[in-house]
Amino acid sequence: MSYPAASREIQLASRPEGWPAEENFRLAEAGVPALEDGQVLVRNTLMSVDPYMRGRMNDAKSYVPPFQVDAPLEGGAVGEVVESRAGTHKPGDTVLHNLGWRDYAVLDAKRARVIDTTIAPASAYLGAMGLTGLTAWAGLTKVADFREGDAVFVSGAAGAVGSMAGQIAKALGARRIIGSAGSDEKVRRLRELGFDAAFNYHDGPVKEQLKEAAGADGIDVYFDNVGGDHLEAAISVLNKYGRVAMCGAISAYNSTEPQSAPRNLFQAIGKELTLKGFIASSYNQYAGEFASLMAGWLQDGSVRYDETFVDGLENAPQAFIDLMKGANTGKMIVRLA
Repeated sequence: MSYPAASREIQLASRPEGWPAEENFRLAEAGVPALEDGQVLVRNTLMSVDPYMRGRMNDAKSYVPPFQVDAPLEGGAVGEVVESRAGTHKPGDTVLHNLGWRDYAVLDAKRARVIDTTIAPASAYLGAMGLTGLTAWAGLTKVADFREGDAVFVSGAAGAVGSMAGQIAKALGARRIIGSAGSDEKVRRLRELGFDAAFNYHDGPVKEQLKEAAGADGIDVYFDNVGGDHLEAAISVLNKYGRVAMCGAISAYNSTEPQSAPRNLFQAIGKELTLKGFIASSYNQYAGEFASLMAGWLQDGSVRYDETFVDGLENAPQAFIDLMKGANTGKMIVRLA
C-alpha cells in the first residue's frame, strides 16, 4: 500500500463536566509523519475504550498525564505494521500498542509489541490476554494476596476486568465467587461464567444483597471496581484480616460532588483489614508469567471472555459514553477496519 498522507483521529474537544458527551470529542484529520530509524507505521484495526480514560479527561494530577484538549486521545490498540524502519518488526506483523483513537499510528518499534494470534484472536490482547487480564490477575494475587479457599466478591463483575477477576479466582481455587452487575441479563451471564452467586445492584441495598450471597462465612477478598456503596458493603461483610484490591471507583468517575461512602471505614480497624490501591502498570514485570497462565486457562476453558464491538472510528466516542453507562458486557472494543 502507498504511504498515507493523512489519518483520522479522535481529539478531546473539551473537558467533560460530569458525564462525558459527544460534544467533548472531535473527529479530525492529521498528517502522518515520515518514519525515522527505529519506527513503524501501524494501521490500527481494533482499539479499546476503558473506564480509566475518564480520569485522563480531567485536568488533574494522577498516575498518568491528562489528555490534552485539541490533541488526539490515546489507548490500547491492535494493528498491522505496514511499513518498518526497525529490524525487529516487518510489514504484516500484528502489534499491540497504546496509540489508539486514530486510523494510523507512527511510533517507536519498542512501543509496539508483536503478538501471536495463533494463541488467541487479536482482540483478546486488548482484553483477556492484555492489560485487562493482567489487571485482574495482579489485583488478586499480588495486591489482595489471594489464597486458595478464599471467598471473593467482585463488583462490576460483568465488565472486562471484573469478569476476568472472578474467573481467575475460580481457576486458582476460590471456595466461592460473588459478583455484582447492573442488569438481570448480566447477572445471568455471570452465573454462566461460573460465579457461585450474583446480584443486580439495582434490586436493593448492596450490603443486604451481598450479605445474603455470602452467607454466614462472609468474604475474604474484595476486588473493587466500583467504590462507593459497594466498598461500604464489602467492608461490612469482609472477614477478619480480609483484603481489598482497589482497582477502580467507577461510581465516582462522573460525580461532580464528593462521595461520602464508605461511612464504615472504622470497621477496617477492628477487622484488621488491608485496603490497597493499585495500577496495573506497576506489575508489568509479571506480564510474561501472567500471559503463560492465561493462555492455558483459555485453552482449557477455565476462563472465557465476552466482547462488545462497535464499528467505526467515528463511533468511538459514543462507545466510550456507552461503556461509562454500563452498556457493555465484557470488553468494549471499536473495530476500525
